[in-house]
Order: sequence, then structure tokens, then C-alpha cells
Amino acid sequence: MRALAGIALLLLLAACGGTPQEPFFPLEEGRHWRYQLTTTYDDGAADPQTESLVLRARGASDAAGGTAWKRTSSTGVAYWLRRDDTGVYRVAMQGPLDPAPRSDAASRYVLKKPYAIGTQWEAETTTYVLRRRNEFPPELRHLARYRSLPMKYRIAQLDAPVETRAGRFADCLRVDGTGEIHLYVDELFAVRGVPFTTREWYCAGVGLVKLERVERSPTKFIAGGTLTMELVEYR
Repeated sequence: MRALAGIALLLLLAACGGTPQEPFFPLEEGRHWRYQLTTTYDDGAADPQTESLVLRARGASDAAGGTAWKRTSSTGVAYWLRRDDTGVYRVAMQGPLDPAPRSDAASRYVLKKPYAIGTQWEAETTTYVLRRRNEFPPELRHLARYRSLPMKYRIAQLDAPVETRAGRFADCLRVDGTGEIHLYVDELFAVRGVPFTTREWYCAGVGLVKLERVERSPTKFIAGGTLTMELVEYR
């Protein structure tokens, strides 16, 4: 009950104007998040890979025909987001080599409202772990047919606890995602759909604190594994 009261207060403040306030996905300028990304391969052929990722909220900016809220990544990618009664969604992005922001053909939801168990939405994704063993570039995401895969998301829990390097959080939204990629399966001598999953935790006043991506491989030619994105610090 106390957690729900806190969320209600944040939503009330959002109605007062100014910077849009989102309890589970802060947008205001000056916010900063640092994550540790760890990739582990199932076959053990490569050591776990660890890297740091920093996201920063840059405030209001013009994109996709109107005002949006800009975020930048230490990878050189920028995102523009909007929020309304339907949720928080991305409207444009700009990669390191893009001369200007590229508007999304359709809004890509990060979180869909209502924030209730069972709320569902779909968004495009790609693979992050699956890689070919003997071809270059090894990552499947570099192949055109795997750059855009549909993933279905669902709010699965409202009071989820989660442990991170930044501390323990309670009463978080847990969002589960499921997708499918078509791969050649050696044992069947055929192509079939292979599932992959994502689990994400969003906590009030902080945003995304943890993500777990699982991509298994049914073939000896492709290695699968897991990707974990864990909050280290924020402000």
C-alpha cells in the first residue's frame, strides 16, 4: 500500500506541468545511470565479456515533428522519447554515423500503460548474444534478416524485488518479453523457430535497474548465451 501511495504521488506531480514525470522511467534532464553489461556464452569457448554502459537524460529536444525527451548513450547513440496516457515510447534515434535523428515508423513502447499485471505490447528487437562460430562478423544482429525481430512484452509483476550492484530495490515492475528467431537445426535438418526471452525490472524513481536476456542455440554452428545489464550507480 505504501508503494502504491508513492506511485500515486509521482503521478500527481506529473499533472502539475513542467518536465514529465514517470515513476518507472524518469525523463528529467540531469539523470545519469551506469550499468555493467556481462555476456556469457553457453559453450564456454569464450570468457564472459564485461563492459560499462552510461545513459544520460539530456532534457527536452525537437525530434519526430515535436518535443521529445532526449537520452544519450556512451556508445554514441541518442534516443528521443515521449510519454502520454498510453505509456512511454521512443519516437526517434540517431546512431554515431547518422547526420540527423531518424524518426521511428511507429512508436516503440518502452513501457505501456496501465501499469498493471497483464498489460501487453509488441516492439522490434534484435539478437544480442547469438553468434556464428566460424563466420565474420560473428554476431547474428549484423545480418539484415535478424536486425528487426518482433518481441512481445507483458507486465508480469508489480512488487518484484531485485538485487543489483547499486543496491536492493523493492516494489518494481517486472516486464517479461518473448521472441522467436528462425535457425537451421542440425538434428532436424530443417529451419524452425527458436525462442529467446528478456526479463526487465523497472523501479519507481530510478527506472531500469536490471535486464536479463537469454538466447539459446539448438545448432553447433551458432553459440548462444545470456546478457545481463545491471545498474551500478545512478543519480
